[in-house]
Amino acid sequence: MPRHTYSPPLLLRNGHLNTIVGGRLRRVPPPAYVRERIDTPDGDFLDLDWAYANGEHARARHAVIIGHGLEGNSDKPYIRGMVRALTGAGHDVVAWNFRGCSGEPNRQVHFYHSGATDDLHTVLQHVRTLYDHAALVGFSMGGNKVLKYLGEQGRACLADGAVAFSVPCDLTTSSEVIERRENRIYLKRFMRSMRDKIAEKAALFPGHLDTDGLEKIESFREFDDRFTAPMHGFRDALDYWDKASCIHVLDDIRRPALLINAQDDSFLSPTCTPETSNEWLEVDTPRFGGHIGFVTRRGPYYTERRTLDFLARLWDGNEPVAHRSVEKHSQGEEVWQSRPITSM
Repeated sequence: MPRHTYSPPLLLRNGHLNTIVGGRLRRVPPPAYVRERIDTPDGDFLDLDWAYANGEHARARHAVIIGHGLEGNSDKPYIRGMVRALTGAGHDVVAWNFRGCSGEPNRQVHFYHSGATDDLHTVLQHVRTLYDHAALVGFSMGGNKVLKYLGEQGRACLADGAVAFSVPCDLTTSSEVIERRENRIYLKRFMRSMRDKIAEKAALFPGHLDTDGLEKIESFREFDDRFTAPMHGFRDALDYWDKASCIHVLDDIRRPALLINAQDDSFLSPTCTPETSNEWLEVDTPRFGGHIGFVTRRGPYYTERRTLDFLARLWDGNEPVAHRSVEKHSQGEEVWQSRPITSM
């Protein structure tokens, strides 16, 4: 496959089919996860599912933290596929389940949201006590969290670099796009899962959540206005979407990062694939791929191949590229000197 290109099977040159085949029809054996529960500073917990390249007691030098998408978890096919590819390449991996997504309700009334990077920081702090180096991989909402974290942290970032796929960098416009008729099948699934989660929370915390009319909520705008925003300290849905979007901090990223958004991704608006002059951030826009699809005829999916190539560049030799391949602008600004990604 030519470098920097993605060529799907002929029948999958349709964003919806690529999305469905990659996300719903793919079959990947479950990794041999080892679950670890860590505490958060606010008295909650996070469940981390570890997969080791050479066994739990023979740790690799590098660890990769993977973040899933909205209402996902560590058992989604795209997570399993990435875990298999990374462990096969010699990396230890931790699939981070967002609060309330690991099969057990979290302890707080609130759970997760698109811009909550504090939990990612907690996970990274923990991983860096065990490994010399760590990188991030994020899908969809998880990708927004990853890129937002990199931008917020700048040079203080605990990760060496990150790859993000199918990212709604602008949550305001992507929330409008998901409500289009062609996306209703996806929206209904999201809403059903999110309504169930609120109903479960209401039962666990009587009197804290008003679920009257919950079953009638059918849009992100309604749901986030009613629940997500007030639960997490935002004024309303628009305030939440604006403040949670990574698009505002992409120019502040100071670690090597790769963003890949397909042009036929029906979940994303044009503003979700921003133009940036930040030389630390590489943005790639394949013509095909759908939303977390990127199905290939055989072998690892395109997402997995690109991630492996990125990590090979990042960790070429014994020292991360982020710490080694740096030059100075005349103004003193550090720039990551990217090298061509190897062919697929």
